[in-house]
Amino acid sequence: MRQSLHRPLPLIEAAKQRFGANVRRERMRRGITQERLAEAVELNPRTVQKIEAGSVNILLTTVLRIQRGLRCSWEKLLGRP
Repeated sequence: MRQSLHRPLPLIEAAKQRFGANVRRERMRRGITQERLAEAVELNPRTVQKIEAGSVNILLTTVLRIQRGLRCSWEKLLGRP
């Protein structure tokens, strides 16, 4: 049975949740607020909140900006928490 294009795939949802949790963990580890991270990577603070909640799809360029803003490896953001 084909999955509807309007329903998110479980793997994608899990990846968004994992990425968001990892961003939050790395941000907090560095003592950075969501507002400060948003400013550093030129995003709206609400967008950072949504990313950390795993509730938005983000572009690869945004992943790269966050990775550079947090000064951490891809593995820490995209890997298991």
